[in-house]
Amino acid sequence: MKKYLLFLSLLGASAALTSCEKYLDVNTNPNNPVVSTPNFLLPNVISNGIQTQMFTALRTPYITQYIVSRTANSGGNDQYYFTNAQSTNTFNYSYFYSGGNIPQMIQVAQAEGSVYYVGAGKIMQALILAHVTDMLGDVPYTEAYQGGANYTPKYDSQESIYGVINQLCDEGIVEMSKPSSANFRALYSTSPSESGDILYKGDPGKWVRLAYALKARQAQHLTKKASYDPNAVLALVDKAFISSADDAQINFQVAVSPLVNTTNIFGPTRSNFGTATFSTNIVKYLNGTTFPGVTDPRFGIMIPTTSVGADPGAGTSTTTNLTPGSTLTDFYGSWYARDITGYFEAITYHEVKFIEAEAAYRAGNKTRALAALKEGIRAHMAKIGVGGSNALPAVTFPTISSTQINAYLTSAAVPQNEAALTTLRPIMEQKYIAMFLNPDSWSDLRRLDFDPALYVNFVYPTRTVNPIVAGQSDPLRRYPRRLLPGATEVLYNPNAVAKLFSDAGASTNDDYVTKPLWFDQK
Repeated sequence: MKKYLLFLSLLGASAALTSCEKYLDVNTNPNNPVVSTPNFLLPNVISNGIQTQMFTALRTPYITQYIVSRTANSGGNDQYYFTNAQSTNTFNYSYFYSGGNIPQMIQVAQAEGSVYYVGAGKIMQALILAHVTDMLGDVPYTEAYQGGANYTPKYDSQESIYGVINQLCDEGIVEMSKPSSANFRALYSTSPSESGDILYKGDPGKWVRLAYALKARQAQHLTKKASYDPNAVLALVDKAFISSADDAQINFQVAVSPLVNTTNIFGPTRSNFGTATFSTNIVKYLNGTTFPGVTDPRFGIMIPTTSVGADPGAGTSTTTNLTPGSTLTDFYGSWYARDITGYFEAITYHEVKFIEAEAAYRAGNKTRALAALKEGIRAHMAKIGVGGSNALPAVTFPTISSTQINAYLTSAAVPQNEAALTTLRPIMEQKYIAMFLNPDSWSDLRRLDFDPALYVNFVYPTRTVNPIVAGQSDPLRRYPRRLLPGATEVLYNPNAVAKLFSDAGASTNDDYVTKPLWFDQK
């Protein structure tokens, strides 16, 4: 299990040290180094790199209808209203707090012969770029990471960024596949303090599998493209994660001084979802509504069994949608809202199995598709079905036994043979359930055009929905397709932002979010 935000201060320290060097470089202070070793840079890259996706998940679950506002007609993200400020963390964590440290780390690692740090840096760079481009579209790369030398980098096309992601993964795989004798510095150490690879504790093989998992995810995004090849995706899956032990995630922890903000971003202490409740969409998948007579064993873990859900804009009364025995929203009764024992998943084994299921289905291999579908369900249930509790509000989570998992897999919720697997619906809805709160669920919804035949519980907002979004002439554009540029970019790089709007053919923010990204177009 991975530590969270243990080295957040390193970025600020690095920036301060660089500034000091420029301000007073007549002497060299041996007690104030201007370059750190890669083992003290990598933890920051990992924690803040994965945190990028986590902060985006403050917004996207409203779009994907995992959650909605408890307040009627709130005019929030679930009703397709967005602001530039809501994208700022997605951009800033990608470039300033994490990505900006990677070139320096790679340079130092190459100089000292620490090939595993070079590999980890390239794979993390790919993970960060993949997320930011899938949320925002065109993003800086060729002119990025220059600090004060260039505050106004140009934006590279999403198509070119996808190529960079693949290249970085391939280069990272090469470095991580080298023998340990080729690596100078230990990839992970606990003495005198924890440093290096806080994600996989120094296992280069898991980094290789992470790179292939990311390549598979990005390749699967391209189902609208003529170049899409499901068999190529399956070949990547074959080299990706082999169990949930490979999952790329960060764990939350007690905030012990000087650490701050290390509890769950979805938890009650940080209170980011105090005005949220579960959508009817996700509740119906678990409570036996979508699959009559089949109650999902994850009901009571992902969502309290007392939850009834709400539609976008409908709101709830003051007495419903609360955690049992508490005045707190029922969202805080979820496994995913555990304050200090929770985790945030960037990419997981169960996601890879659902990618495999979809690719196999598209390749005409229903036998493999059905096996992968069932393994994805099993893996997710086994991961969250281990029991445990939350202190505030007081919740004890049930376990899920292998008997319960097998009963669900043989139920009407899952196709029982290849002949019954006639559409992508069971694959995509089970993936939707297992990807709870993950921003990449939005990538699936977009490339599949929010298809009601696949996402049968999805409800288009009808109360105070953004009229610009809802009024698009093309029905497929009546959903959000991208986030707005971050507020810092609007302020400091306005010409690049103006070009984004011009290239998209958008005149206003509300119009801009309806424009599909490159991966979302044929």
